[in-house]
Amino acid sequence: MGFMSRWEPNARGRLELAALELYSERGYDQTTVAEIAKRAGLTERTFFRHFADKREVLFYGAGMLQQRLVRGIDEAPAGLAPIDVVGTALEAATELFGERTAMAQQRQAIVAANPELQGRELIKLAALAVALADALRARGVPDPAASLAAEAGVAVFKIAFQRWASGTVERPLSQVIGESLAELKTVTAGN
Repeated sequence: MGFMSRWEPNARGRLELAALELYSERGYDQTTVAEIAKRAGLTERTFFRHFADKREVLFYGAGMLQQRLVRGIDEAPAGLAPIDVVGTALEAATELFGERTAMAQQRQAIVAANPELQGRELIKLAALAVALADALRARGVPDPAASLAAEAGVAVFKIAFQRWASGTVERPLSQVIGESLAELKTVTAGN
């Protein structure tokens, strides 16, 4: 194997792609960090500069998503109901997914096939709900409305993302989120 330079452009992206390929080919449990680094043409040390462990390759974007959602709540127009504030933030945050539909589908299949990863995803979603509730409270939304809107918003995001990433719908994620939010409102209307 040739010399690996200390700095490689887009190392994080290369590691993510290598991990997705290996997890799909061999399974999450059968893949090692060393194999991911080798496939990416990098060292294990480089891997650990970017990710705490092999799970985080699948979840590293959670922090960016949380920041974007909190900013979306802060920037939402005044006068909206709390659930609509969250819905506006969710739809705006879909810009983070850009042209990553194929990668999202691959990632979702890997997570769905592994109970450990499903648990990790639930932990990340719970942290997201806490951050959304805090942002709503900062807007002046009292509890329990802030917590309920945040938890409902995370449920809408989870279900919409799973539908979108499953490949069964061919609409943009923002539209699937809007549809899921409308469905939630229908379900809770009690008519």
